[in-house]
Amino acid sequence: MINDINTNAKEKMQKTIETFSSDLETLKAGRANPHMLDKITAEYYGVQTPLSQLAGIASPEPRILTITPWDQKALKPIEKAIQASDLGLNPSSDGKMIRLIIPQLTEERRKELVKHVGKAGEEAKVALRNIRRNAMEELKKNEKAGEITEDDVKAGEKAVQKTLDDYIKKADEIIKAKETEIMTV
Repeated sequence: MINDINTNAKEKMQKTIETFSSDLETLKAGRANPHMLDKITAEYYGVQTPLSQLAGIASPEPRILTITPWDQKALKPIEKAIQASDLGLNPSSDGKMIRLIIPQLTEERRKELVKHVGKAGEEAKVALRNIRRNAMEELKKNEKAGEITEDDVKAGEKAVQKTLDDYIKKADEIIKAKETEIMTV
């Protein structure tokens, strides 16, 4: 019973960390990263389709992304989708592929991005703490139902807290790595 609750909490915490990490990958840090385009969709034959399903995305140089559509008819919709996105990038097309040049970040913009990373990290930690709280409530509910003893509840709470501490540490490592990446010129 206790192991099931802790395992369930661990799985939810892992998903939270994975989501947090993938959200940070889409953050523009002055280097070309194909994951920057993950959230962008373009209208293709009347359906909003992710760019990764419409084109090959590569980074031939540190500050350039190339987008080569599988179907040339998708070139214009992809261009429009990038212009309409919140990336602030201006695509240039040669009729076969789109090039995105990632501008060098200013010191002010780097500091803004670091603040954004810190805020996103704090939100991830809050989500992790909520998972812990739910696991603790489930332990207490099982104790009231007479399914587990008070000692089992204490042991379960300790296990859930250790799991939380491990995942908070992982979140801190991800935040620190992203901040270092952003501040590196």
